[in-house]
Amino acid sequence: MFYRFFNLVILALRYLYRNRRRYLFLLAALSFGFGVVTVITSLKDGMDHSVYRAAQSHYAGDIVVAGYDNDSKTQFRTTEAELILEAVSAARLDPSLIVRRTMLGGKGILYFNGTPVRQKYILGVDWENEKEYLQGLPYTKEGFIFPEEPGGIIISLTSSREMGARLGDRVILEVETRTGQKNTGSFTVMGVVRDSGIFGTFKSYIALDELNRLMSFGPGDCSSVGIFLKETGNLEEKTRRLQEELEKRVPMGPLVSDRDELARESKEKWDGIRHFIVTIPVYLSEVAELLTALEVIAYFLYAMMLLIILVSVSVTYRLILHERLLELGTMRVLGFFESDLRQVLILELFFLCVVSLFVGFAAARLAAWGISFMSFSYIPSFEIFMSEGRLKALFLFRTTLVNVAAVMGVLLPVVWFPAFRTSRGSLPEMLSGGNL
Repeated sequence: MFYRFFNLVILALRYLYRNRRRYLFLLAALSFGFGVVTVITSLKDGMDHSVYRAAQSHYAGDIVVAGYDNDSKTQFRTTEAELILEAVSAARLDPSLIVRRTMLGGKGILYFNGTPVRQKYILGVDWENEKEYLQGLPYTKEGFIFPEEPGGIIISLTSSREMGARLGDRVILEVETRTGQKNTGSFTVMGVVRDSGIFGTFKSYIALDELNRLMSFGPGDCSSVGIFLKETGNLEEKTRRLQEELEKRVPMGPLVSDRDELARESKEKWDGIRHFIVTIPVYLSEVAELLTALEVIAYFLYAMMLLIILVSVSVTYRLILHERLLELGTMRVLGFFESDLRQVLILELFFLCVVSLFVGFAAARLAAWGISFMSFSYIPSFEIFMSEGRLKALFLFRTTLVNVAAVMGVLLPVVWFPAFRTSRGSLPEMLSGGNL
């Protein structure tokens, strides 16, 4: 049985090579179709990934416990970081990294040689704990000087250009304290980040303790505790467990599902500080509609390309079978069974499809590489979907497998029915080159 099938495979390969000119258009159509499908899905996955990673790095975690201080002008503050860490441990989240950050949004101004530039975000970070993240930022060619002591600041390229400040220059940072006063500090530029994204255009980093001092926070205070998970699966269950543990230790608000709900809950009045758990999907809920619209467009193009593949293969394959009727009839005369004939025809298309998939995938990689150099600056806020200023594709194994299954699923009925009909055709008509 195996030996017979092996012979049919060898025969199919030989016939495929012999009829390669007939199959050339079909090869091109399949390769083009699969290439377009792969580009569509890889760009969609890449955009989703870029949005998630940008939000993850900005908010510092997959799950963030943020303190909302009703008595503070700067709003974000918690004095219970140690209790939050205890709750994270008790919830068994298995984090890869836990970071504490202090954030000042929209109330910080950088000065250099008298030129002010308002910052959208001032982040206080633990230099040592987030060393790997900070070293991985896309710096300008001057590089990054890791601060051995307090007094360093990392600024964005946009701020650098507007102020004229470069690596090693001293800048003045003005912030608003938690009680509403102004405070200033002098810092040395340790790095300039090339980040044109929605989160990074006007963002600066200084040491956590330095920002706490400027904002009149306590030495152990922070704005949020971010939890990076090793596995992001079952995020809702992990969030629920953490909520239960936190409620035993610190004042908590309810779990929220989107930014609108978070805004409503955070506007309620309470005394002191209340904590909220915010996940990346909650932070990104504002762009969910845009992501959904992009997915609808992507799936529409996906379906249209599969339909084009189906029609192209159906018409072309019928013409090929019609041209090969005499050859197929001769095989019947030589003793091939109808089932053998069908298997040979289907195996021919299977091997042709395999070659087409490889060619299409290679073409998709090349096309995605070319698209990454295109500018999309004319589309407002599109930079949120880009990484380091480029639209990058992500070729996931699971998505590629689904694409292969979709193309194979379209081809199988298109190939099988004509092959079945041809193999059962009248032998005299086949030998005379009659109609299918």
